[in-house]
Amino acid sequence: MSYIKRIIEADLVEKLAASGAVLIKGPKSCGKTATATQYAKSVLEMDRDKQVPIIMATNPQLLLAGNTPRLIDEWQEQPEIWNYVRHEVDNRNAKGQFILTGSANPTENVKLHSGAGRFTVVQMDTLSWQELAYSSGTVKMSDLLQGTVPNFYEPAISLDFIIDRIIIGGWPTLLNQSTKNALLMNRGYVDLLCEVDMSRVSGIKRDPVKVRSLLRSIARNTATLADNKTLELDVKTSDKNEVSRNTVTEYLDALSRLMILYEQPAFNPHIRSSASLRKSPKRHLCDPSLAIAALGLDKDSLLKDLKYTGFLFESLATHELNVYAKANDATLFHYNDSYGLEVDAIVQQRNGTYAAFEIKLGVGFIDQAVETLKKFERNINTAKMDKPKSLNIITGTSMSHRRPDGINVISLAALGK
Repeated sequence: MSYIKRIIEADLVEKLAASGAVLIKGPKSCGKTATATQYAKSVLEMDRDKQVPIIMATNPQLLLAGNTPRLIDEWQEQPEIWNYVRHEVDNRNAKGQFILTGSANPTENVKLHSGAGRFTVVQMDTLSWQELAYSSGTVKMSDLLQGTVPNFYEPAISLDFIIDRIIIGGWPTLLNQSTKNALLMNRGYVDLLCEVDMSRVSGIKRDPVKVRSLLRSIARNTATLADNKTLELDVKTSDKNEVSRNTVTEYLDALSRLMILYEQPAFNPHIRSSASLRKSPKRHLCDPSLAIAALGLDKDSLLKDLKYTGFLFESLATHELNVYAKANDATLFHYNDSYGLEVDAIVQQRNGTYAAFEIKLGVGFIDQAVETLKKFERNINTAKMDKPKSLNIITGTSMSHRRPDGINVISLAALGK
């Protein structure tokens, strides 16, 4: 299988030149090792080399010897290696010495000294549509954040194509696989997550049945503001399973440490109205294909329930926006206030520049999205902050174009970094 160039590589190169060590974080099987290997001159596989635990107990410095950058893959298997890398970076006083990759964060009781001044971090996600060449990248996030998008027009894509891509997901190992095979593989991913990974990352045995019930609840409530109480009640109602509030909290924490759960934070702008702003995050699984796998759905069930497919599409578009936002040194938020006004996504750069996005699977919801965006823009207190640089609707089955009122309607197959 040929290697696919990743958007984060530019960030990786910059950070290797700026710091002694770079940590690449991301969910299992998203492609961290394959990308790190493109830049590493030597490799240590912490989860495969049987000698590693023995050397860690006797002379851990030996593990750091090798041509640089030296890749330490799945470093969290022996979390103490972090502190040895930190000291080695200090001793060598040179840039680009180590690349660490990990698909889980260590438990809080592992004493890791700060890597400030030594480590930088690169967050990797599953493959985006631009990386997979499903998107032309005609409409660039960089332009949307400056309000300088050139004229564009691209035809719509089919609902069948969108559903197929959601089912398969952005996993490098599933390239060119059929939806049938992808479903089987993604269900296997969920099985391992429930039966092995959650217990391993927690250091204690987790009940696979309860883990699966919580995953199903997160999947049912994807791209919503469902809080812990809502998830607890949903598990009890839908799966007929008792899960305490504390258990929900602990399991969500473990899913976050495995980077399976993505929480989209709330945007906090200056607004004219007296509405209070909701601060709860929206929850998504790291790839919407896992929601389908967790619920045991297939293409036919998604075609029969287009309302739920719309939520999955929002989760997919959120994934894409997040990848392209990070490539522009920006953060992805959502907006929700007590008057019921919701904007699906806000992308904001460090300097405060931002763009607003509504996400709609079908053409029938475009007018509704337009009104939401215009209402949001009118509500911005321009005495305290600027209006968004652009108002945008991410769509699935509508053609890409700029409306006469200046709002961009952007097919997911035209969006890029």
